[in-house]
Amino acid sequence: MRYISTRGEAPALGFEDVLLTGLAPDGGLYVPESLPHFSLEEIRSWRGLPYTELAFNIMYPFVDEAIPEADFRQMLDETYGVFAHKAVAPLVQLDTNEWVMELFRGPTLAFKDFALQLLGRLLDYVLGKRKQHAVIMGATSGDTGSAAIEGCRRCEHVDIFILHPHGRVSEVQRRQMTTVQGDNIHNIAVRGNFDDCQRMVKESFGDQSFLGGKARLAAVNSINWARIMAQIVYYFHASLALGGPDRSMAFSVPTGNFGDIFAGYLAKKMGLPVSQLVIATNRNDILHRFMSGNKYEQHQLEHTLSPSMDIMVSSNFERLLFDLHGRDGRAVKELLESAAKGPVSIEDYRWKQARKLFDSAAVDDKTTCDTIREVYQQNEYLLDPHTAIGVRAARDCRRDARIPMITLGTAHPAKFPDAIVESGLTVKPELPAHMADLFEREERYTVLDNDRAGVQDFIAKHWKNS
Repeated sequence: MRYISTRGEAPALGFEDVLLTGLAPDGGLYVPESLPHFSLEEIRSWRGLPYTELAFNIMYPFVDEAIPEADFRQMLDETYGVFAHKAVAPLVQLDTNEWVMELFRGPTLAFKDFALQLLGRLLDYVLGKRKQHAVIMGATSGDTGSAAIEGCRRCEHVDIFILHPHGRVSEVQRRQMTTVQGDNIHNIAVRGNFDDCQRMVKESFGDQSFLGGKARLAAVNSINWARIMAQIVYYFHASLALGGPDRSMAFSVPTGNFGDIFAGYLAKKMGLPVSQLVIATNRNDILHRFMSGNKYEQHQLEHTLSPSMDIMVSSNFERLLFDLHGRDGRAVKELLESAAKGPVSIEDYRWKQARKLFDSAAVDDKTTCDTIREVYQQNEYLLDPHTAIGVRAARDCRRDARIPMITLGTAHPAKFPDAIVESGLTVKPELPAHMADLFEREERYTVLDNDRAGVQDFIAKHWKNS
């Protein structure tokens, strides 16, 4: 398996190099040169498999000879063996043919655990094999940071620096990051928003001279291909549990950076019958504005009750644009350079091609709270604000009630108590037992200005071998 850049000017790489490189040197994102494709008969034969076996069947073609089969199976067993539910990603029914897939049963209570607990093991394995050390630099709007830290805290060959927007993540999200102890763990609160943090990370990958040539940067953000790869699995998992592949499925995905829903798009391309993908966003609705009106235009970022989606620059959307433009890297590069200066559109026939599969909705805070309250009153089931946006978008955009609609439950409601209070409910979501003392744990983080040079200087001085 070889991987190419969405900008078309970087050399093709194997899995190990893509894992360690993150962003391509031409500024693009890596995608497989070709995708594995599974027949309906093969997918059907996977019914009843444990999650780890299903994950191996779907992911190993992307890894191929880079990691021996036995070692990769062990990583999967270790990754998903600590999840709090034996089904790993259980399905909960809300109504006739309407479901929530709970992706928050991992150690940090968010869907990011599916990829990041595995990514930490993959990185440490490859770095150990190469006798190298890496500095992870990542940006988070809330959940990526804690999942990445949890996934990397036992790594011997990694130092991790996570940037989050100061005062713009929930207290639970912040404490999940800042209370993890370890000499290789560093939290940086940036006086800015998520897009500021993400831009610093991207620019740092473009020029790594601040590390003095002593280490390489590695990515844990959703630009890292391994994260997309791991997220493809649970689309197959949900489909098989509800009668797939002999019936098609629809999915509603709360998304800000487009990575999770892009994994669903790939699942369809790999042979899974998927009839509809709903892009569910909050007021930061650049993806909805594009998908509903073919206009890609950045607006001012707004702070909402669903902070993990407070993103205006959706990095992984570039991967879809690459496909919509016939994998023409030059066309993608020109489009995104234009988008940095003002609104852009794509050719109408390309946009209509995307609309065959994708629908979208933008949900404001009031409607999010209304949905949390409504679903709880109907089912005594508590949604976090991101999942509530997914449920509302699913109901508003559903094309065919006969097709199962599965909303991805992206986070545990205990991570966002303010939204529960705002919804008017008196029920208090409790943290699971392993986090019961979270508010008593000592925090450790550094607040820095929104200045790339200052952040890079901090990293250069604090990584293990500096």
